[in-house]
Amino acid sequence: MRYLPLTEADRGAMLSTIGVDSVDALFSELPTGDLSFDLPDHQGELEVEQALTAFARENISCADAPSFLGAGNYRHHTPASLDYLIQRGEFLTAYTPYQPEISQGTLQTIFEFQTQVALMTDMEVANASMYDGATGCAEAAAMACRVTKRNKILVSGGVHAHYRDVTQTQLKHIGLTIECLAPDPIGIEDLIGRIDDDLACVVVQNPGFFGHLVDLSPLAEECHSHGVLLVVCVAEPVSLGLVTAPGTMGADIVVGEGQSLAGPASFGGPGVGLFATREKFIRQMPGRLCGETTDEDGRRGFVLTLSTREQHIRREKATSNICTNSGLIALAFSIHVTLLGEAGFTKLAAINHANAVTLAERVGVLAGVKVVPQNFFNEFAVTLPKPAADVVDELAVKGILAGVPASRFYPQYEELSNVLLVAATEMTTEACVDALVAGLKKVL
Repeated sequence: MRYLPLTEADRGAMLSTIGVDSVDALFSELPTGDLSFDLPDHQGELEVEQALTAFARENISCADAPSFLGAGNYRHHTPASLDYLIQRGEFLTAYTPYQPEISQGTLQTIFEFQTQVALMTDMEVANASMYDGATGCAEAAAMACRVTKRNKILVSGGVHAHYRDVTQTQLKHIGLTIECLAPDPIGIEDLIGRIDDDLACVVVQNPGFFGHLVDLSPLAEECHSHGVLLVVCVAEPVSLGLVTAPGTMGADIVVGEGQSLAGPASFGGPGVGLFATREKFIRQMPGRLCGETTDEDGRRGFVLTLSTREQHIRREKATSNICTNSGLIALAFSIHVTLLGEAGFTKLAAINHANAVTLAERVGVLAGVKVVPQNFFNEFAVTLPKPAADVVDELAVKGILAGVPASRFYPQYEELSNVLLVAATEMTTEACVDALVAGLKKVL
């Protein structure tokens, strides 16, 4: 076929290299037999819409019930103007803005996005976004190994399970050694004692997966004394409006997930990966970098300044194989932050924290319930007197989304079966808290 240029010899060589006898063997994990689906005949648009709407109503939406879901995916208020603005023609482009003369709107918004991320994280440079926070974490670990010319990575037990898993999956075949510490709901792990001269980087999260807020300055100081880079993950970007920025505490690379400021919690597909670092590491930073320049008439303009990882340019020497940034989601993030402004962003963070404190005070006095972290932002872990997954299921029947059981991420750790993650945002009303407290009293 004209679009499949590989010969049988080419395919045979490829199969031999990866140790597989046939193309069919590549799909051996899939079930065999009749894979046909009993789908109805085609219907009109109205009928399809009605059927899918009825199907969707079988779920409980976090917009229609008291919701305390978090664990890396947070629901915030979305300004009404956001959807309108991201659809304006100045910002929409089919793909990568390689032609600056027709992509000034896209390039400028990316430039502003980079500026916002750098300011929020207190870092010197940020890229044009990654696919999501988890892949950004993997890219940061790989970048640290390139910078230090070492191949050992230490991942804290407070890092989100998805970030840990993606990092291991993405890097396990390129000769890097990754040590992931056990999940740390209490916040007692000793990272400083594990640092040595062979380590490339330490990966931590702040606020941590279980809610802990930590001063990372001592860890950063110890890392730097051994030539080790500190990678800090931020799963909730709203926290940067109140919590000391990672760069201020000495981080070398900051990655994060911008979803909560860019789109609804139910949005499928990509989030928007935030990625910032020190200027001295800029040549090892994955992804694109938009910069400001002037044209031949002296007018301000924007261009792609760096594409340090383009595999079609650098091929096997590329810093990364990620081909695109989450441009539309990054645009939504940038517009939301712009609409808030610095004062509004700080106020939003303060409201989130205040609501979380109120929630912790209300649930912490219930019999058998203990709030685990003493310092948190808008999410924290609680221990219950019975399995958290059972409590979540019982309250879901009552129309309450009580939170996320830690066992969903770590089913192999029996000691985490009673741990529940609960989050509060500006969307958490007093009535929502009343409903959760009343529900917990009944099911506990």
